[in-house]
Amino acid sequence: MQLPSEDTVLGDFDDASFTYNGVTTRFFRSGDKYMVSTDGEDGKIQDFEVAYVFGVEPLQQYLLPLSRGRLQALSIAWDARPATEGGQRWYHLYPDEKIDYKDPLHWTGTYQNWNTSCAECHSTDLKKNYTAATRSFDTQFAELNVGCEACHGPGEKHLQLAEAGTLDDAPNGGFPTALAQRGKWALAPDAHIAKRTTPLASNAQIDSCARCHSRRGTLGDYHYGADLLDTHRLAMPQWPLYYPDGQIRDEVYVYGSFVQSKMHQAGVVCSNCHEPHSLQLRAPGNDVCAQCHVPTRYDTPQHHHHLEGSPGADCANCHMPETTYMGVDPRRDHSMRVPRPDLTMVMGTPNACNQCHQQQDAQWALAALKQWGVQFRDTSTHPARAFQRIAEGDNRVVPQLAQIAGDTDAAPIWRATAMEALGGVGGGQALQAATQMLYDDDPMLRASTVRAIEFLPLQQRLQLLDYLIDDPVTTVRMEVASSLASVPLEQIPPEQATRLRALFDEYVSTLQQDADMPGVQLQMGIFFVNRGDFAAAEAAYREALYLNSQLIPAYLNLADLLRGQNRDDAAREVLLEALAVAPENGNTLHALGLLETRSGKPGAALAYLKQAAALETQGTRHRFVYGIALHDLGQPEQAIQQLQALLRSAPQSEEVLLALANYSAELGQRENALQYARSLTQIAPGNRGYQQLYQSLGGKAP
Repeated sequence: MQLPSEDTVLGDFDDASFTYNGVTTRFFRSGDKYMVSTDGEDGKIQDFEVAYVFGVEPLQQYLLPLSRGRLQALSIAWDARPATEGGQRWYHLYPDEKIDYKDPLHWTGTYQNWNTSCAECHSTDLKKNYTAATRSFDTQFAELNVGCEACHGPGEKHLQLAEAGTLDDAPNGGFPTALAQRGKWALAPDAHIAKRTTPLASNAQIDSCARCHSRRGTLGDYHYGADLLDTHRLAMPQWPLYYPDGQIRDEVYVYGSFVQSKMHQAGVVCSNCHEPHSLQLRAPGNDVCAQCHVPTRYDTPQHHHHLEGSPGADCANCHMPETTYMGVDPRRDHSMRVPRPDLTMVMGTPNACNQCHQQQDAQWALAALKQWGVQFRDTSTHPARAFQRIAEGDNRVVPQLAQIAGDTDAAPIWRATAMEALGGVGGGQALQAATQMLYDDDPMLRASTVRAIEFLPLQQRLQLLDYLIDDPVTTVRMEVASSLASVPLEQIPPEQATRLRALFDEYVSTLQQDADMPGVQLQMGIFFVNRGDFAAAEAAYREALYLNSQLIPAYLNLADLLRGQNRDDAAREVLLEALAVAPENGNTLHALGLLETRSGKPGAALAYLKQAAALETQGTRHRFVYGIALHDLGQPEQAIQQLQALLRSAPQSEEVLLALANYSAELGQRENALQYARSLTQIAPGNRGYQQLYQSLGGKAP
């Protein structure tokens, strides 16, 4: 980030113009000032002075000031690439969307706010200083850009040592944080890949880089030298941020893919490949890989099967394919995987072969790999298939998820993701895995496991999580606070109540530091509901909607809160507002259907529930509830038809099979009912209720 000047401004401010969504924005000079004429918060054209330039290559954005201390990033950016590459032009970051001044993605909106979304990673020693009561910022920083102290911590001692000429004798150059972790690497006899001579002692460097190079939320102001999960909430490799196999999909930066990689497990750190101060690779092209991978083995046509010097001979193109974000900014997936066209064929995930050979299909790519001697024997058992199938309601993969969660040789982030998927299903295997992982040394596993055990009764959760109330890592404590929010403090031992009350206070205090974020307000609303503070919850939900009028979960939660207070008319009003924002949101339609069922309007209820069911692509809840509603409102035949269709996509769903067995028996379809009951006994042979149902329909006892 820099002040605007002849030397720093790259964009065309010579009375240039750009039109987007019916609005023409003009870029011009007024004396020494760089000006932008565009639509403001009210949709009216106004003149704004550029306060800072933001970025250099491949794009540059411009920060414009608004009231209450806000700096906003203009969504029209300058393409800084050479003209020969399509650059030297103004372009909009969201060219395929129609974003107006009412949208939170508009340059004046919440998600283009520099104070929250950009400043932490593009300045040094940031203090956001947000005041919720006035919705204002008094943001302060030590340096405009990323200075030495952003990563290394306070530099006063470093300067003193430098002035005294004794810098070489001081550990870490006088800085409090040790980040030099490249280590020494050596090749064993007859080996083709180098290994660390000593194990990596800590994740200090990776965590320091991940503070900015990851998809995460903050837990307070600027930090240096702390463990990542002590200062940030990490986004897990789950849909829609990632593909089911862990490849990047949304703008998730680097960390989440890198920690999936074999490189990370081998002890590779960021500075093994990247020079942290120049931001350049350690070596050009394939030479950066050749630091550890013997080039006579790997940088040859016999390995990559492409002409030397061609794009296909570039290690990164096959193992780290690019995805372009912000229109012109390509970023590589750092999971460093082999291309898997076989997975593309069965689940639609991308692969590097077809990202290059776009005129060919995945079958062509798989055939080429087979011709080269590459065989994939785990297509059906790959972890990605388990994540995809559990999302589709296929509980047959639960044992595989439990195996992934318990595999100590697997990347912790994969284990954590599997644990969360298990928690969504519940049951004995999830509980068994959870009781082991709650006390794992890795805080990522502990945090995910806390989230995963939400299916357990509150008292059981309290027993399991008591030890973690005092966990040393902030993220873990925040998850515990969220999970135990509904514990009645007056009904538990005083010592435990004191510890839990302190944790709840810390949770609210931590979230309030980011009270300018709609998602944080949503979190606070949920917490206050669980604590029984409904007034505070309603205020939080409404603040979330003020900050982002398109945040559908906030509408849904607010409506549910109002309905629970018997304010059905107010709840309906909120849900209709949500429907106006997103007319085809299945969750909103589902909620309206349930509300109208409660209100005694069966016709309207069924219409909403039918729409919600038709829109459902992930999971089975909406389609199942629609089937139940058809039955309860006097249409049992139609209910059976709906549930039979659902069973074809979720053949192992116990609730669907049970409903079909009961409804078929009600209509005298005894053979059909018996068949469904038999399936239940096969899926869950230890369930006595299923056995009794089967026998009551004429089935023979085992």
